[in-house]
Amino acid sequence: MDKYEQVIELAKRRGFLWNSFELYGGAAGFYDYGPLGSTLKRRIEQIWRDLYVIHEGYMEIETPTVGIEDVFVASGHVGGFSDPLCECTKCGEAFRADHLVSHIMEGADALSNAELDRLIRENMVKCPECKGELGEAYEFNLMFKTQVGPGTGRQGYMRPETAQGMFVDFLRLARFYREKLPFGATQIGKSYRNEISPRQGVIRLREFTQAEAEIFVDPKDKSHPNIKRFADTKLNLYSDAAQEKGSMEKMKLGQAVEQGIIAHEFLAYQIGLTNLFLTRVGVAPDRLRFRQHKKDEMAHYAMDCWDAEVSTDRFGWVEVVGIADRTDYDLSAHAAVSKTELTIYREYSEPKMVTQFVVKPHMGKLGPLFKGKAKLVAEALKSLSREELEKEEIRIMVDSEEVVIPKDVVEFAEETVKVSGENIVPHVVEPSFGIDRILYTVMEHAFDEEAISSKEEDEAGEEARIVMRFRNEVAPVQVAILPLLTREELITPAREIESRLRERGLLVSYDDSGTIGRRYRRNDEIGTPYSVTIDYDTVKDMTVTIRERDSMKQVRTPVEGIEEVLHEMMYRGREFQSAGKAL
Repeated sequence: MDKYEQVIELAKRRGFLWNSFELYGGAAGFYDYGPLGSTLKRRIEQIWRDLYVIHEGYMEIETPTVGIEDVFVASGHVGGFSDPLCECTKCGEAFRADHLVSHIMEGADALSNAELDRLIRENMVKCPECKGELGEAYEFNLMFKTQVGPGTGRQGYMRPETAQGMFVDFLRLARFYREKLPFGATQIGKSYRNEISPRQGVIRLREFTQAEAEIFVDPKDKSHPNIKRFADTKLNLYSDAAQEKGSMEKMKLGQAVEQGIIAHEFLAYQIGLTNLFLTRVGVAPDRLRFRQHKKDEMAHYAMDCWDAEVSTDRFGWVEVVGIADRTDYDLSAHAAVSKTELTIYREYSEPKMVTQFVVKPHMGKLGPLFKGKAKLVAEALKSLSREELEKEEIRIMVDSEEVVIPKDVVEFAEETVKVSGENIVPHVVEPSFGIDRILYTVMEHAFDEEAISSKEEDEAGEEARIVMRFRNEVAPVQVAILPLLTREELITPAREIESRLRERGLLVSYDDSGTIGRRYRRNDEIGTPYSVTIDYDTVKDMTVTIRERDSMKQVRTPVEGIEEVLHEMMYRGREFQSAGKAL
């Protein structure tokens, strides 16, 4: 078994991850989180909230997972959110066309359907399932469609990302933050993508959890007031230039900004914050890199974009976070479709005298002429240039209909006025986290199997142990309470200790089944950092044994105050050796 199979086997056996719908044969692209997996996931999400909501101050909102069609027309998902699909002409199985030729050409996901068809023909690529002939590639939209309301209803979609809800709420958010840039909103929630062939476990799901921040910044000022926090942080940067050379660079973030490798300070700060989060939840720093989108893969609207990628045993480098400067694309797109100005007022440090071209429609004349469309006509007139307004006939488009406007209903002129500020469309810096992928990589990096030689080996009857070396902060079970025997004189103090730890906010498991060695092994497998053993010395002197998962070392410590000792080791970095007398 490779590492992936070992991790997934343990995950299923110990209650981290289960295949969804197992009673009915399952369905690719869906997983259930068991008791331990759900808890591990919540701990990861809470650390994300701690960094982005509490410390950065980007308040969390919650928007519907179903969106109306207009939202996704504006975002570009209706017209362009697709993958190239080809089907086997023999068995009918569907495949991502670019995945079928990824071993032949690097960057296959950037090829056109015609180029993919040519590669498949020239290299005689067959159906992976039955070796049949493959049909031509075509675009398959990845959104799940739904109807809002009965009957034909209103066309809707399950959201493919959490971001759009934050863009749609921009004006409300701007008021909440008193219209002072920069400000941001966060959201953790489900997203849905009807993947063509999800064959990579939790790496590629049809229903998944995202944690996203949309940070609205001044287009003319992308400095960050706290950049010094990460300026000296050294990271594995795989820039566009480094990819051309085929080698990563270890570089300070501040240096990368100075050299123009990272576009600006605000983006560099978000890369540093992403690194802090990923290493804090348990991603190994030496298996983490930040890869810049190359020029031919960068979205046309993006100023700069970096992916946090994590090295995995089976899948190689996997993207778990995308960090992008999306410029004003999103707000401008929603403004155009909704016909609502999505801007914010930026006050100048000193007023300016500005010459402006001003268009003044006469609403008193437009009203009788155009009735309910008078406002739309006025807005269209304001967008015309001097040349257009000076033509013999003034023509505008209103609701897809061309309208001729009488010259006497509009005036225009250049005026010099004192201006105290201007309305601007903010740019958006977006860090987008795939929580499910992060959870899997945390599990893989925590997984360890080691030979043992101790008394525990004899009691457990094993020569090796499997250990999930979770960081204390993310471990789903924090403390195991283990009475040495199922005797009332040991059970009573064990239950009392369990109660005290729960009251202190620690997640505790109580286990009195099997030998103490086997119980240690069970807790090693699920990553429990500390085990408390209650024995007959506890009855005599009110002390217990605390065992540390990673080193298997033990100390003897008083029951009195044990909840504070364990809490400090879990959250305050207290050294294990200070917890009691070494055994």
